[in-house]
Amino acid sequence: MAKTDTKTETARGSRASRRTTSTAASRSSRRPTSAKTETPYHHGALREALLQAAERVLERDGLAGLTLRAVAREAGVSHAAPTHHFGDLTGLLSELAAVGFRQFNAAMASSCDAATTLLDRALARPKAYVAYAQAHPGMYGIMFRTERLDYSRPSLHEAAEASFAGLANAVGMMRQEQISGDALTLNQGAAIARAWSMVHGFTTLLLDGRLEDILGRLPEGTTAERLLEAMLTAPIAVKPPGA
Repeated sequence: MAKTDTKTETARGSRASRRTTSTAASRSSRRPTSAKTETPYHHGALREALLQAAERVLERDGLAGLTLRAVAREAGVSHAAPTHHFGDLTGLLSELAAVGFRQFNAAMASSCDAATTLLDRALARPKAYVAYAQAHPGMYGIMFRTERLDYSRPSLHEAAEASFAGLANAVGMMRQEQISGDALTLNQGAAIARAWSMVHGFTTLLLDGRLEDILGRLPEGTTAERLLEAMLTAPIAVKPPGA
């Protein structure tokens, strides 16, 4: 009888051990993945994923929150990944600004293609300029932070040059002349600077909330876009002295 009891207890212990092992394995399989687990990327896609992560961080947390470590966390990769691809924060910001300029240029080109009249075409580019800045204030802001960027990087230089060429072409179209971005007359340079100053200044004031007072004094329902249209189409009238 003792031998039988011993065998029975041994069998029970073996079954209990198997149940414990099975339960532990099941719990392990259901255990949530650690937050530190890295997201796998194909080598060629990691750079793009880091730039997309940087854009999200910039728009959500502002320039102050945009660090290499923050971008790595956002992308779910090791902290060394941004350094490997961009070198330092200046490199990352420069490549991100290049992305911004390309988005910016594409938005303005698309708006011009959709215009059906000469006036609509003339207004399309500045409207798209302001619309992009409103939709992507973080990206727009870094694009013009020259002190934080490295323009020797080919991607940024090319994207910024393409943006200037688009502006020069738009001004040339309004002046009904061909403008070469490499060599400008004084009048051509003045026309480009005037157009850019007007739209960029308007955009900056709008993003900073400095136009609210003016808009509040205008007829009800007047939008910032309508105010911009009026600025761009109003003739420059100079009253003679004593008038």
